[in-house]
Amino acid sequence: MREQGKGCPTEGQCEKERQVYAFLDRLALCYKTVHHPPAATMEDCRAVDEMLGARMCKNLFLKTRNGSAFYLLLMPAEKPFKTKQLSAQIGSSRLSFANEEELMQYLSCAPGSAGVLSLLFDKEDRVKLLIDRDLLEAEYIGCHPGINTASVSLVVCDLIEKILPAFEKEPTYVTLTAE
Repeated sequence: MREQGKGCPTEGQCEKERQVYAFLDRLALCYKTVHHPPAATMEDCRAVDEMLGARMCKNLFLKTRNGSAFYLLLMPAEKPFKTKQLSAQIGSSRLSFANEEELMQYLSCAPGSAGVLSLLFDKEDRVKLLIDRDLLEAEYIGCHPGINTASVSLVVCDLIEKILPAFEKEPTYVTLTAE
């Protein structure tokens, strides 16, 4: 059963947000939604963690140097991102951040709004999903529903066992370290 954040009328939601909730509802998942001021950075998301009851994860939209492959990386917020470390694990050439136009084209969202639920809008199946194994240790994961003025708490098992299969996404699990 969906739990709507208090004081957040559904009529104020954008179409993209409604599509995400409709998708979660079709899967009959339990999730919690909270609305808040824009949270585009991990520092902004720290305040959301408490309201949501879950840790927001860091979401990085990456691409190969020549733009032949795109990746959405989910990782713990506190871990630093080391491009070389990730590139070695996925057997890819140097990775860089995709630009704003590519983010909009493939995930239909603006910078600071990407998250695993944005894969709903990857209609061309161009984005490969990478998940840091440390995220699997938590019971819940927090993410944006394609906009950064709302956040959703999902059960990690539901993400892996129900949401990703519905997206027809097979994640690649990586181990990122602070060293």
